[in-house]
Parts: sequence; C-alpha cells; structure tokens
Amino acid sequence: MVAVLEKNFLISLAEDAVKSALKLGASEAEAYVYDGQATNIGIDLGQISKTNRIIDRGLGIRVIVDKAVGFAYTNIISNPQTVENAATQALSAAKASRPDPDWQGLPQKKSYSTTEGTFDPKIVDLSPEDLIKVTANMLDAAGEVDKSAFPIEGGVGSGYVANAVANSNGIAAFDRGTIVECSLAALAKDGTSVTPVCFEFDASRNYRLDPSWVGREAAKLAVSALKPKPVETQTAKVILTQFALQDLFAYTLMVAVKADCVQRSQSPFKGKIGTQVASENLSIYDDGLYPKGLRTAVFDGEGVPQQKTPLIEKGVLHSFLYDTYSARKDGRESTGNASRAEYLSTPSINPSNFHILPGSKTPQQLLAEVEEGFIIYYLQGAHSSNPVSGEFSVVANPCWKIKNGEIAHPCRGVMLAGNIFELLKNIIEVGVNERQMGSLIAPWILAEDMRVIGK
Repeated sequence: MVAVLEKNFLISLAEDAVKSALKLGASEAEAYVYDGQATNIGIDLGQISKTNRIIDRGLGIRVIVDKAVGFAYTNIISNPQTVENAATQALSAAKASRPDPDWQGLPQKKSYSTTEGTFDPKIVDLSPEDLIKVTANMLDAAGEVDKSAFPIEGGVGSGYVANAVANSNGIAAFDRGTIVECSLAALAKDGTSVTPVCFEFDASRNYRLDPSWVGREAAKLAVSALKPKPVETQTAKVILTQFALQDLFAYTLMVAVKADCVQRSQSPFKGKIGTQVASENLSIYDDGLYPKGLRTAVFDGEGVPQQKTPLIEKGVLHSFLYDTYSARKDGRESTGNASRAEYLSTPSINPSNFHILPGSKTPQQLLAEVEEGFIIYYLQGAHSSNPVSGEFSVVANPCWKIKNGEIAHPCRGVMLAGNIFELLKNIIEVGVNERQMGSLIAPWILAEDMRVIGK
C-alpha cells in the first residue's frame, strides 16, 4: 500500500472546507473527506489474470443557504484552491435550488463509541505478492476437491479507508478501517452436464482469511450441483442460506425499514410500529457497532454516531432507519444510518450491519425439520422484486431437494415466488450458523408455505 493520509490532515481539510463555505455566505456547511486504497488480484478461467491498485481521494461539501441545499465535490485535495472552488460550486448550487421547508439543520456534535476489530495494520502492509500467494492457495484447494470442478473467476483484495467529517455545528471526526477478502466462483462438468456457477467467499476487517476453505467450498458446491433433477410445482418448506437472504432482503425488507421510504408511503410498514409484522422467531437489529462487522464504523456519513437499533424484536416492528433529515421530520433522533458513496454524493439512508439474530438450531437440525422441501443457496433476479408490495419471483439456481431431513439431489429449473412480508410471518426456525454477507449478518432460516415452481 502507498502512504496513507494522516488523521490531522484529513480533519483539518474538512474543517477548512467548512470555513470556506461559511466565509462565502453559507448558513450551514458540511465537508466529508475520503481516502481509499485497494489492491486486487483477479482470477479468470482458473488462472491469476490481473493485478491492480486503486487510490481514490476526494472531498464532498454540502452547503445550505436559506434551507436550500447545494453539493459539489473534488478529487484534488492537495490544492486549497480546488477545495475552495468546490465550496463555491456547492454554494452556487444551493442558491439555484428551491428551499426545502423540511430542512431542519445539520446534525449536532455528539460523543462517539469505540469500535472493535475494524483496523489491522497488517492489511495496510500487504503487497500484491502477498495477495497472489493467497490467490494461489485458494485455487490449489479448489483443484484438489474433484477433477470435474473448475474455478472460473474470483479474486483476492485488500483495502484501507479513512474518512473525516466536519460541519458548522462543531462536528470534527475521523475514522479508519481495513478489509481483506477472497472469493471464488466455480462450476463442474460431467460429460455434457454443466452446473450453474457456485460461489463462496471470505471477508474480514482483520487479516484472518481462509482461502483454502473458500476454494474447497466453491468446488464442493459445484460438484454437488451435478446431475440435477426436475421437480414439480408445490408449496413446501424451504431453507434459505445467507446468500439467498441477502439477495431477497436487499431489495425488499432493507428498503421497507428506511424512514424516507416510510415517509413517502412506499413501505408496507408505515403506521405499524408496535405491531406484529413477522414470526416470533425473527429478531433483527441494525448494528453499526457490531464487533468486526464489515459495515462497522464510529460514525455515519454525516458524522452521527453509529449505534445498535432494534428494528424487529420477536416479530414486532420497533423502529426504522434514520438519517438526520428524515429523523427530524418525524421528531426523532438519527439512528446513524446516513450512508455515502465515498465523497461523490450527499448522504442517503442505508443499513449498516443488518443483523438477524441467530436461533438455536444447527444446520443439521434445520435439515432434520424438513421431511420434504428445498435448500436454496443462490437466487437470480431478486433486483426485480417490488420493494413496496414485497412481491418477488426469482430463479433458485442452484438449489437442492431435501427428503427425510437430508439433502437428496440438486434441482433443475426451479423458481421461488411469493411475498417477502408473508415470508417473514412463515419463518418457523432460525439457525445458529450466522455469517456476514455484505450488510447482512444472518444464519440460515427455515420457512414454510413457500411457493416453489418447477417444470
């Protein structure tokens, strides 16, 4: 990794940008500074194919004039003039915009909690050669599983991110974090039969990767998907793994708990705080301080402290996710869920670590609960789900048939159709085997009365 920018420099840069905006005539101002660096090793057709290093640094500034908001950014932060120019552009944008009667100010300064396990200097020091060794270990492990399995794509990457936020209400904060990850997609071939792509990965904020496990599991999944059989259309019990849950929830449930969607009447949860919206087996928290979480941070994109927010407890809806703007519209406090696309945009509401609390059932015990049903690892087409109604129709590819508590065979041509908000009510068991997929931390779940469409 190249040299990282110092904490004091980033904070001073953000504070200076705020001062420039106020001097130019802004009534309020906020600056967000980003320093991101990543090294990636790519895999193509089972071979290490490329190495790249990305460095991205920039500053975004939001200014307010008479309740009108303007925004501009620059990726040249070494020159004070470019920062001042960005402040000038943001101010011009605000003056050209209509006042927002719902604007009630930038967030106030608050104390921050500490985070656990989000930064590891070993990751900062990783070289491309180090990552190539990790990649080779992953590929070697996959190749040892079965001659019919073939890695097709994937990679290994490491990254460092630092950010600073300052505003005209006294916020001046800095945070940094690291991540290292590896992934592999594989398929298997037996004669003329070729499986769908099967995927596995590992990611950590600390340098604790198991690339050999990733390689083996991707290859094993691919081999286990050989010789699929058709199934009949039916209503059945279904085990959804973390991959499937992430696909479904990202476009439905995670959207429904965003306060801005609720305020626009685009969530079926509007007006349902305190009511039963899911099975008693389901509890969900958004935990921005989850130890070693992939989305854990001291503060959000506005400098508001991240926190643990109960969303659903034993099936009862408790809260929504707020940034400062949406919170003040409801007379609430921000939950620390203002998210940034680096320095390139104003904040928007997004989950941090969306945590489905684990139950007590092991994977084997969940399988034992199913006399006849399915276990689904991957879904295709979840992006077409309707976030307002919750309706979805997705391809389960691959998935496996369960008979008498055991995985019997892979399936061909299976679709899953239904409504996510009905699915929440039909969860009958929650596993103990939680892991993180992007913003989702979850175990397997077992749901009944799922519509499985075969051929």
